[in-house]
Amino acid sequence: MSIVVVTGAAGLVGSESVRTFADLGYTVVGIDNDMRMKFFGAAASTANTLEKLVDQLSDSYIHHDADIRNMELIDEIFKTYSSDIKLVVHTAAQPSHDWAATDPLTDFSINAQGSLNLLEAARKHCPDCVFVFCSTNKVYGNTPNRLPLHELPTRWEISEEHRFYNGIDESMSIDASKHSLFGVSKLSADILVQEYGHYFGMKTAVFRAGCLTGQHHAGARLHGFLSYLVRCVMTGKKYEIYGYKGKQVRDNLHSKDLVDAFVNFFQNPRAGEIYNIGGGRAANCSILEAIDICFEVSGKKLDFTLCEQPRSGDHMWWISDNSKFREHFCDWDVKIGIKEIISQIISDNELA
Repeated sequence: MSIVVVTGAAGLVGSESVRTFADLGYTVVGIDNDMRMKFFGAAASTANTLEKLVDQLSDSYIHHDADIRNMELIDEIFKTYSSDIKLVVHTAAQPSHDWAATDPLTDFSINAQGSLNLLEAARKHCPDCVFVFCSTNKVYGNTPNRLPLHELPTRWEISEEHRFYNGIDESMSIDASKHSLFGVSKLSADILVQEYGHYFGMKTAVFRAGCLTGQHHAGARLHGFLSYLVRCVMTGKKYEIYGYKGKQVRDNLHSKDLVDAFVNFFQNPRAGEIYNIGGGRAANCSILEAIDICFEVSGKKLDFTLCEQPRSGDHMWWISDNSKFREHFCDWDVKIGIKEIISQIISDNELA
């Protein structure tokens, strides 16, 4: 039996990973304890997604209601499946830099210590497996805000002559910047994953993602901007924009495209790799542009207010440069554009 372990299995990227690898013929062992509900409330719970996974995948999916901070329990799970584990997809996290400031100890224990627990369990019981980690662009802190941006009617933008016009690559420094506590905890895990590749020779990869999204995202006010924005559009709930005149730019990568990248790496793994990955120039928008697309697709206007104060350490402009990953895996590319992503999320909200 060939096993794929997925942490955060009922979340956006986790559930996409579960479905994808089950479809590829693997038995998927999921680890998830619905901490998202504890972070963001009942509306952000992943319980419904988990129920669907269990019902739809039957014997292809084995679920463990486990906390990745519990080393004894994690070790027991990995010991059970041992060398049958061919891949670990680690997506479990405390995902909000706003929430992290309310409880830094919990944030760090999940994002950093939890990741170390998984790496150690993998090194001990299945050292030949591939280990994929879902990191974040927040590891670069607010360094992107020092880029020479100029203001356009609906967005902040960078000159076409600038070396980062096509996106920010892995050469950007992670030092001398304000990361947010979330950024620090994720960076700690990020470097650990790299080091287990470089020091122990494990086949590991860090995917430093921009905004991740899709119709299965349980977006909340503090995390999952595009999903939450669409929900506000569809329900008439007021949305609050924090700073930068609503012109802050994010690239948005659909979970299917990200998991497709995981598959590519799994099939031809390397040791200790890091990849910036996101929607890039193919799928990005400002908040104001997202609002306009929502109106174009749904015919509904968003009721919103604009707060002048930005969130601490928030990016004015982020577009990922996918060049390094595409150089290593030339068959991969962003397939789902921003309008299609928003249309899918709107359709899902209409059916809810």
